[in-house]
Amino acid sequence: MSIPVIDIVKTGENIRNLRKLAGISITELQDIFGFRNPQAIYKWQRGEALPSIDNLLILASVFAILFPEEDVNGINGAWIMTLYL
Repeated sequence: MSIPVIDIVKTGENIRNLRKLAGISITELQDIFGFRNPQAIYKWQRGEALPSIDNLLILASVFAILFPEEDVNGINGAWIMTLYL
């Protein structure tokens, strides 16, 4: 069995790139999440922290990313954390 490895820096780069591609500002993303400040988003983008699974699902929705249903219902959540598309 292969254990997935999450590249936190690459994940942050992908979040930043997808956000820019979608034309969404940090402030707009902050409002979508209802965060009081944008620090969590900056930490995600710098690869200092990973969003929680529920926040990753929101990011996927915001960026209009579709995933196979079996992955969404599966135990392994690493597929969304890398945001490799």
